Amino acid sequence: MSTLKEYRRKRDFKITKEPRGARAARTRAAAATGIFVVQEHHARRLHWDFRLEAEGVLKSWAVTKEPSPSLGVRRLAIETEDHPLDYAQFEGEIPKNAYGAGRVTIWDHGNYEAIKPVARSMENGLVEVFLKGRKLKGRFVLVRTRGEGAKAQWLFFKAKPKIARLKIPEI
Repeated sequence: MSTLKEYRRKRDFKITKEPRGARAARTRAAAATGIFVVQEHHARRLHWDFRLEAEGVLKSWAVTKEPSPSLGVRRLAIETEDHPLDYAQFEGEIPKNAYGAGRVTIWDHGNYEAIKPVARSMENGLVEVFLKGRKLKGRFVLVRTRGEGAKAQWLFFKAKPKIARLKIPEI
């Protein structure tokens, strides 16, 4: 079963210019690196869509307020359906009467490195990534607070970088 099944079910590609996701996904099983994008989405309610490349798709969350580059400023993030990798470049107007109607613009984008592969971390309810974007830089964390799967609630925030604790052998 395609992880894009829900994405495609919600959209009428005869009226929207959103990517169908026909581009072949890069296969990097359990990779802990990839691209990220944050898209400002002027839908029924203004929100920011945070997306991380994982397992050939973009894992996605709708963040209720503009993501903060400042330490510890928490934002509610609602997990949404996976999106195709092509969506990382999407900007434009989703037409009225279409799912997610409204203007979409790229707010930030770049690469990331994860402590553990994103999909596995999502199962455990803790995703830690180092973002390398124009606006968002450093260690960001997603912590699941309620539910699982689509519509699960997470907190999204910038966290202090972890400092490795070295075990120095006694001489």
